[in-house]
Formats: sequence, C-alpha cells, structure tokens
Amino acid sequence: MTINPDLQGRSYPAAEVYDVGREKIREFARAVKATHPAHFEVGAAAALGHRDLVAPPTFAIIVAQRADAQLIEDPDSGIDFSRVVHADQRFSHHRPIIAGDRLVAELHVDGVRAMGGGAMITTRSEIFALARDDAGDGARDDAGDGSRGAPDGSGVESREAVATATSSILVRGEGQ
Repeated sequence: MTINPDLQGRSYPAAEVYDVGREKIREFARAVKATHPAHFEVGAAAALGHRDLVAPPTFAIIVAQRADAQLIEDPDSGIDFSRVVHADQRFSHHRPIIAGDRLVAELHVDGVRAMGGGAMITTRSEIFALARDDAGDGARDDAGDGSRGAPDGSGVESREAVATATSSILVRGEGQ
C-alpha cells in the first residue's frame, strides 16, 4: 500500500490524557541518565521555583508518540509500521513538564513527500497541560475523552501550551 498524499494538512484531535506522576519522571530520568536533583527530589525542584518534580526535556516524547499513534493506526494513512524508520525528532518547550500535569497532544501532519517507493512524513504534536483542579471542585472526565469541563459549566477546559514536538519518519517502500 502506498502512503496517502492527502495526509498532509490533516489533524488528529487530542485524545487520551497522560497524567504525569513523580515516579514516571524518576523512571524516565534514570532511563535517559538525567541526573539533576529536580528530577528526583521535590525540594530540589521547589528550590528552582517549581511546584513538583521537573521532567527531563525529552519526556515530551511519551505524549508525542501517543499522538503519532493516531496517524500510524489510521487505516487511511497507508503506513505499515514495520517499514517505518525514525528520521528526526525536535522539541520546542514553552514551559517545563511538572509532576501533576495532565497532558494531551494534538497531531498535525505538516508534510508528506514521496521518496522513491516510500515517503517522508513530518508531524507536529502540540502538547498542552489541562487546567488543574486547584479549586477542589471535583471536576472529572465523565465523558472518558480527557475533557473535564470548565468550572463555568461550558464543557471546555483551559489548556496551557507545554511543548511542540516535530517528528519525521521515513516509510520505506517495497524492496527498500
């Protein structure tokens, strides 16, 4: 199957919420050999002005790859994951990822370029933190879609830009 050139310009909405926990940050930091105390000790993070542990910058890949999965799993895309080679990954951070964040990502297909029998696909994941329930209003995700609803009852939860992840994958054609 060939890559659908009409993917360019397509967007996939924010799907499941990723809850950032302290232990998830610690495990990721250990895995990538990040040693800053703010990844492991709440006091060290607080000394830097953060409310909780700070994730290493590449932690955003977890949420970005969940967004990328929507494209890979889209039967209309023509992508055979067994033929995918990861070509490039870049992050632009708008603020640090902190334990307690509830993150979602919208995926945008920015480019599809034919290359031989395959294609280079460039995506952009806009990662947002959903508003925290600091008011203690008990707002929940009753719809199961990551939306908790705004305190004013409008059903729209506020979001704060956290990071932009840009990724390029090469989908090899047959015989490549």
